Amino acid sequence: MSETTPPQIGPVIQMARKARHLTLEQLAKLSGVSRSMLSQIERSETNPTFAVVWSLTQALNIEFSDLVSGDAVARKSALIDIVPADHVPLIASPDGACRLKILSPPALAGKTEWYQVEIEPGGALVSAPHAPRTREHFTALTDGIAITSGETTTALTAGEVARYAADVPHAISNTSDAVAGGWLVVLYN
Repeated sequence: MSETTPPQIGPVIQMARKARHLTLEQLAKLSGVSRSMLSQIERSETNPTFAVVWSLTQALNIEFSDLVSGDAVARKSALIDIVPADHVPLIASPDGACRLKILSPPALAGKTEWYQVEIEPGGALVSAPHAPRTREHFTALTDGIAITSGETTTALTAGEVARYAADVPHAISNTSDAVAGGWLVVLYN
């Protein structure tokens, strides 16, 4: 490669995607880059913008410098995959009262997902029904958590685990005067 030729990142993106067992569709959802654009990038038919490359590195959890140098796949094929704290995806409710850190790998989305949950006093994470037979497991790390599944509501104390149907309307609420939280595991059946 000459100094004026851009690096061929398409094959590196494709290897990183396949190493994570992601389809083009799944990577498109994770990155916000269209499936057709991803296909063109992987076949080296187009040179993506910096914004597109940034979205892909974030979705695949690879360093920009590793992508350009071609080291992305080798670094991630090690026995231990480290996600830097500032790269762990965070979801916040529109009112900011609930925050979920996505701890599960993207390849397990829609199968098994786990989250670190923090809820401000009086806040609630209210969910519509998930797919049939979906179950949630919530481990309270603090007092003040209430779990609602369908028509039933139960209070938890620190250390308790609630296992409940998530194919009905359900919610995790903070009934205390302090930030409350725990670990949430969602099992899709």
